[in-house]
Amino acid sequence: MARKAEYSSERYRAAELLTSGNVDAYLRPAFPMSVRMKRLVWNVVWMLLYRLSPRPFHGWRVMLLRLFGARMGPKCHFYPASRVWAPWNLICEEQVTAADGAEIYNPSPMTLGSHAILSQDSYLCGATHEYDDPDFPLIAFAMRVGAYSWICARASVAPGANVGEGAVLGLGSVATRDLEPWTVYAGVPAVKVKERVRREVAGV
Repeated sequence: MARKAEYSSERYRAAELLTSGNVDAYLRPAFPMSVRMKRLVWNVVWMLLYRLSPRPFHGWRVMLLRLFGARMGPKCHFYPASRVWAPWNLICEEQVTAADGAEIYNPSPMTLGSHAILSQDSYLCGATHEYDDPDFPLIAFAMRVGAYSWICARASVAPGANVGEGAVLGLGSVATRDLEPWTVYAGVPAVKVKERVRREVAGV
């Protein structure tokens, strides 16, 4: 018997958790009230305590993320203008960097491996809509950005795409499928450009 979808599940489908009744499905909230309230509180904290904090205060911002359920490894650097949609769905290993303007849209769990870098205005998109369904329900996917990978400035990762260990997604590129480990990608949609030199580093 199929298990009923839950908000924090690996693959969240709004249509399995929420009912529209007589309401136009396009006007129906995509998430339960509990999630919307948690998001409201987090947005206030982000605006007043996270966004306005001095750039060197990485520990302060990591603490705020942890207070809202994020699992953060040591030495993570999240800059003031970085955005996390749901800290409770964020798992970071050590020394993960999210630059100013980097956005993590993670209605389902998103994991960032050790030393992963999200450059300025990069975007990890963890959800889309089931456009062939007349109710147009939201679908969210669990995703992973591998250790020592680099999402360059203004690059985007599409829902359900995973970034392999050491992979590079070039400036302004869009990854619509999984990226192979230690490979450089560029373009829209992103294609392989070359292999990346794999260096011998601790833990890899």
